[in-house]
Amino acid sequence: MLPPKSPPNTPDELLTRCQAIAGLTLGELARMANVAIPANLHRHKGWPGMLIEKWLGASAGSKPQQDFPELGIELKTIPIDAAFAPLETTYVCFAPLLMQPGITWETCNVRNKLQQVLWLPIEGDRRIPLSDRRVATGFYWRPSEKEDEILRQDWEELTEQIVTGHVESITSKQGTALHIRPKAANGSVLTEARGVEGEKIKTRPRGFYLRKTFTHHILTSAFGY
Repeated sequence: MLPPKSPPNTPDELLTRCQAIAGLTLGELARMANVAIPANLHRHKGWPGMLIEKWLGASAGSKPQQDFPELGIELKTIPIDAAFAPLETTYVCFAPLLMQPGITWETCNVRNKLQQVLWLPIEGDRRIPLSDRRVATGFYWRPSEKEDEILRQDWEELTEQIVTGHVESITSKQGTALHIRPKAANGSVLTEARGVEGEKIKTRPRGFYLRKTFTHHILTSAFGY
């Protein structure tokens, strides 16, 4: 078995590719794809996701759009424990700190990324060697009206603070499902944002993340436990 050379043409084809790798280990997938396996994820945090993208034929790369733009589908790998509980929050996208006027929840990148997601759980227990961690069964998810409303309220609250120059006051405790926290390789990376007087300031880049409680609910709903 080899990775596909082109993106999937339909959601069904994408799901079939997902099913083909379910139950296999990251090591098996890496060896078949001739991809080097890092010893751990300390400096290669995104490695499992990039390996899965290769096997599913994702085409977006780091562009600010869905991983499968032709299908309108975003891929989210998620590390889980033996009880299928997520082990970490899920990164959605960068938070624009100099937002353009007129952006609403309906037109923002967070909602664009989350309008249809292919979730792919992967064993994440650190006691399991990276190469031995298995890929679980992938599934599609669209936010329900209630979930969309929760996400919208969080986004609007956080975005209002960014727009009014209070980005430095945002804490990771804010938001029921969606929160903001620094997103950079280290604390020396800075970007421009708006200060309380409307002036330009330098601050750490931020990213939108889904809370583990929110993604755990998605997993339990999908697998019925």
